[in-house]
Amino acid sequence: MRIPVGRHRPRLDSAWWRGAAALLAGALPALAFPAPSLWWFAYVALVPWLLLIRSAPGARRAALDGWLGGTGFMIAVHHWLMPSLNVFIVVLAALLGLLWAPWGVLVRSTLGGRPRAARALAAIAVVPSGWLMVELVRSWQGLGGPWGLLGASQWEVAPALRLMSVGGVWLVSLLVVAVNTAVALGVALPPVRSAVVSALVVCALITGAAWTWAPHTERDGRLRVAVVQPGVIEDGDARFARSEALTRSLAGEHVDLVVWGESSVGQDLAARPDLAARIATLSQDVHADILVNVDARRSDKPGIFKSSVLVGPGGPTGQRYDKMRLVPFGEYIPARSLLGWATSVGKAADEDRRRGTAPVVMTLPDGVHVGPLVCFESAFPDMSRHLVRMGAQLLIAQSSTSSFQDTWAPAQHASLAALRAAETGRPMVHATLTGISAVYGPDGERIGKWLGTSASTAAVYDVPLARGATLYVRLGDWAVYAALAVVAAFCAAEGARALRRPARRPPAPPARTAHGSPAHPVR
Repeated sequence: MRIPVGRHRPRLDSAWWRGAAALLAGALPALAFPAPSLWWFAYVALVPWLLLIRSAPGARRAALDGWLGGTGFMIAVHHWLMPSLNVFIVVLAALLGLLWAPWGVLVRSTLGGRPRAARALAAIAVVPSGWLMVELVRSWQGLGGPWGLLGASQWEVAPALRLMSVGGVWLVSLLVVAVNTAVALGVALPPVRSAVVSALVVCALITGAAWTWAPHTERDGRLRVAVVQPGVIEDGDARFARSEALTRSLAGEHVDLVVWGESSVGQDLAARPDLAARIATLSQDVHADILVNVDARRSDKPGIFKSSVLVGPGGPTGQRYDKMRLVPFGEYIPARSLLGWATSVGKAADEDRRRGTAPVVMTLPDGVHVGPLVCFESAFPDMSRHLVRMGAQLLIAQSSTSSFQDTWAPAQHASLAALRAAETGRPMVHATLTGISAVYGPDGERIGKWLGTSASTAAVYDVPLARGATLYVRLGDWAVYAALAVVAAFCAAEGARALRRPARRPPAPPARTAHGSPAHPVR
């Protein structure tokens, strides 16, 4: 006798609810970044997402949860781009969110079921390493660059900044995800809580060891740097005149360098000797070189460049840096023949900017070496590290976020300079046209006050210089390579275990009754 039993089918609305939960869970970590700056929230923000993926009924659902959560994360962290990209930001977020699909499978394979203590401890290493692989891939400039790395949320936490001097922002991302993984395990699996607590103690000891034993850079003199922030002025000539007036007000302040923001000069100085002469006169008045930023079509090369140009009392000194890493869609459109339609739905670039070919270290009259970066180049750890290895004693980022004035973007951008300072052991100046401008010391500590988005002013900062090399400058991205090794070892172990697992035998054919019909067990 056979008792039929209906199969349970998941309701469509429950699948939709799960998808919405994944989107929301992925967006939660954005609250740890400026402007909310709930840095402590970063250590638990991933827990709902991890628990959701852990409960996935299969690898396909885990991949979907990872993709949707990654999409939510990218939209939340970059939501301020909507005025420029419009609905296209959702398309980009969905494409980049695919990077988290394999991570979702990895999370389910390590956290799913009832893992023993040994596997739970392995998960605390494997899950963060998988996350770091996602951060590494999306950090490629062609995919938008390393904006919103999870470790960047710790920009004002002194122990985290100290850890950055050892392994860069990558090492802090590993730590943050490891703590989230441990908390998720503790919530879902009470039997492994003692092992989880042990892992958290190890994380604390590692941070404490870095705080105690990591080499410090030594302070070596000071430099008086003035930042000129004209404020929101649409007309280029009026903005130049305001920057000119603010710079002239610095006479008698005994500054060593004056820094203007990104696109502060809208004409090529070689083609406009009158503008070059006006800046040179300012340099004579304040007795300091002026680092301006020219956003213009060059007279000696085809195309538009964004360039840091050092101007002294005698005019341009010949020291110039052309921006190398451009903002996708903002300054160029990737595969313009295919994606050029983006200009019709947002404020994407009508013409691609041209790229520089090499980093440049400039020398001031007093012999101090300065490494300039432009705009979101301050998000790339490798660029500032390379400048320091070239001899830069002061890092400078010239920026403008005027298109996103009332969003989280200015605060997020200003915070990145703290990371680069802590990683390299060199002070960094973040100078903008419209705010937020900020200055950080060699340990990533804030110097002086931020110049907010409502300020139109010039401010002078006494910036401590430093000598010596941090471990990150010496060793580079070793944390990334270590994470890659962990993921590779885990995949190899899982593959070996699958090969050792005995093959499943095919089910035996059902027994036949005397009448030739198959017999069914009573259920």
